[in-house]
Amino acid sequence: MSATPPGEKGAPVINSAAVIDSAPVIANRKGFYFEVTAGRRYLWCSCGRSKSQPFCDGSHAGTGFLPVAFKAERNEEVIFCGCKHTRTAPFCDGTHSNLPDGYRDDDPDSLENRDVALVEAGGGPMVRLDGACYLFATGRAPLTARGTLRHCAVVTPSQGALFQSQFYAEAAPGSSPVISADGRHTVLFVSEGRGEIVIGARAFAVGPRTGIYIRPSEAYRIDNTGESPLKLFISNGPGSEALEWLDAMPPNFEAEFPERISSVDPSQRQQMAERYYQMLIAREHGSTVVTQFIGNIPLSKAEPHRHLYEEALIFLNGAGVVWTERTKTIVRGGDVLFLPRKLLHSVQCTTPGGFDVVGVIYPGDNPSINY
Repeated sequence: MSATPPGEKGAPVINSAAVIDSAPVIANRKGFYFEVTAGRRYLWCSCGRSKSQPFCDGSHAGTGFLPVAFKAERNEEVIFCGCKHTRTAPFCDGTHSNLPDGYRDDDPDSLENRDVALVEAGGGPMVRLDGACYLFATGRAPLTARGTLRHCAVVTPSQGALFQSQFYAEAAPGSSPVISADGRHTVLFVSEGRGEIVIGARAFAVGPRTGIYIRPSEAYRIDNTGESPLKLFISNGPGSEALEWLDAMPPNFEAEFPERISSVDPSQRQQMAERYYQMLIAREHGSTVVTQFIGNIPLSKAEPHRHLYEEALIFLNGAGVVWTERTKTIVRGGDVLFLPRKLLHSVQCTTPGGFDVVGVIYPGDNPSINY
């Protein structure tokens, strides 16, 4: 006989959260990491009263709440909601950050944090931290020239990335060589300068803090129409070791995905306690696996946490400290932090007014989900 699935108590079940007349109990400030098994049925506790979190134990009786049934289609890692206020039951959607006591700062001067070793930057661009995590300083990196474009690899599979790669580039005035998406979802972020990104026969005007999406079947070119270098980050997934160059621009542009650029819009900000972020490139642009966002980190140190996605975090300005479980290092504007999946980490801003960051996550579409 097979084992009883978690939460299976014979209680009435619905497939989405029930309409209720009282608030659920916050069982946990963050989500619950769990490895589900294909074909297995789970009953998620929606009332918050279960002693078998995140699963139902029947404690909802008489509360007006019912458990939420979930049957796993495949073996995978998930984060079940622990605060019970999610809008995507039974999974975490980041709502816990905006609940009372949901998002806590961490004391960088605590006894535990004083034992974390400081890793000083050397002469090269990379500072290694725990596991495959590292900080990359674009300002210390040698750049390779190809036509009007000077570039370097920042994140690659050979450096430990499983899902994405990233390149930093500076385009001089004029037109760059043509770059193929090479079957990969490609996301650009312009940090400085103005010009056009040409995809097939379509041209998109870009300026500072603009996100751009290129479909896997397409190619693109960077036209710098100004006098100063146009600086940008090129991310793609699945990852590659190098950019793929073409002799000429192919004509194809997938017209069923016409919206390709996004810029900063304060009305689109989403709060995470004192922090906020705005989605730049996401599903509405046609990107189903790679997500790009821009956000602000205030003068503070975040509580250590983990994500299920892999992330490349670009620091646009300011200064601070990046913390992992056993190491830390100084971060400045122009640096990129590579975070492997499930790595315990924290980012501290030491600049009054906070600093701005751009994140590229893969696979994932919600940067506020953590555990």
